[in-house]
Amino acid sequence: MADIFKDALTQAQSQITEQVNLRLTGDDALHAAMRYAIVGGKMLRGFLVLESARLHSVAPQAALNAALAIECVHAYSLVHDDLPCMDDDDLRRGQPTVHKKWDEAMAVLAGDSLQGFAFELLADPANGPHALTLIKGLAQSAGKDGMVSGQMLDIAAETVTTPLTLEQITKLQSRKTGCLIEWSTIAGAVLAGDDPTPLRRYATALGLAFQIADDILDIEGDAAKVGKALRKDDAAGKATFVSLLGLDTAKARAAELVTEACAALKPYGDDAQCLKDAARFVISRDS
Repeated sequence: MADIFKDALTQAQSQITEQVNLRLTGDDALHAAMRYAIVGGKMLRGFLVLESARLHSVAPQAALNAALAIECVHAYSLVHDDLPCMDDDDLRRGQPTVHKKWDEAMAVLAGDSLQGFAFELLADPANGPHALTLIKGLAQSAGKDGMVSGQMLDIAAETVTTPLTLEQITKLQSRKTGCLIEWSTIAGAVLAGDDPTPLRRYATALGLAFQIADDILDIEGDAAKVGKALRKDDAAGKATFVSLLGLDTAKARAAELVTEACAALKPYGDDAQCLKDAARFVISRDS
């Protein structure tokens, strides 16, 4: 990782973790499970919020509210995704999944609470006059036309008789993964009331590159570094970018998308270097 991005990501992780500890102070099992679900990940989505907020001179507390909100939604999605009725995973980030550390009921409740808390954070008056637009955007990105829809398509793909096409996989992943990455990336522009178009173009390319990189990691990655079970899609016979494109072509396509993402940031000049480095990190990461 380039030093400028590495430092910014580390700072974002520290700031968001501090907010978790300040805002989720309950001493019951529910709060413990919520904190456990959020802390320990890359917090890339929260970083994207903070970086886009920096580019648009958003007030620090508003930026942190949005960054923690997206990490809450992402964490909730992982907690529910890991449940036996969905992907049935025992490990997440190298640790027992929430339903393994506690139980299935607590995992459902923790996920539900994280989702609700995200919208509580976004409704803070400190977020300014454009908060409602951001709230609506997250509801759409996370719900029936976004992430949840993508998860539905992903579950359905496990039982199809004919593997999904490249177009279908792209649609699935743009909803399951891409929607939250896009929301994160444009959050700063939305809060500032500025045009989010350049960041949206960046996010579209970034989100697709991220998922292609995930599919590559599922084949080439080290489970100890990734922190979860690998090659489950291959074992289930599910189509992925790698299975459809081949490993070398998938890598080349991911690199092309990074170039597209960086080009979209031209209006920001050198001030967007950190986001460019983030795009390069997405396809070079080992977890």
